[in-house]
Amino acid sequence: MHIDQYEFPDDLLYDDKHCWARVEGSVLTQGFTDFGQALANEIMYVEVPRVGRSVKRGEPFMSLESGKWVGRVYATASGAIVEANKGLDREPTAVNTSPYGDGWFARFEIADPAELASLWRPSNPAFQTFIAAERKKYGL
Repeated sequence: MHIDQYEFPDDLLYDDKHCWARVEGSVLTQGFTDFGQALANEIMYVEVPRVGRSVKRGEPFMSLESGKWVGRVYATASGAIVEANKGLDREPTAVNTSPYGDGWFARFEIADPAELASLWRPSNPAFQTFIAAERKKYGL
C-alpha cells in the first residue's frame, strides 16, 4: 500500500517510531520504513546490535546516523536478538535503498506475542492519520 509517495507493504506491522515488523512464527524482523528513511536522509552509519541481547518493547537497542540526524532505534517487541544484519556495517545505505529488503536491522525471538497488538497495519485509518500528521510536521 502507498500512503502518498511512501510504500508500506500490507504484510508488515508498523509502530509510531517509523519502524516495521515482519512476523514469521515466533521471530520478528525489524527495519526502518520508507517514510522513516526519507526523514533521516542518507544513512551513513548503523550500530548493529549484538546477537543474544535481550530487548524490551519501546526501549532503544541500536542507533542510526545520517548527515543530519543521529537517532536511536526502539524495539517493536520484547525478545532476544537472534540475528543482526551485519551487512549494514559495510553498506548502511541499504536502509535507504532497500528499507523492506536488505536494509533490515535485526531479528528477535518474540517474548510476548500480545505486544504485537499495539502495532498498526497500513490499512488502519489511525496509521494513515499518523503518517499524514508526520508529513505535515516534517514538511514532507
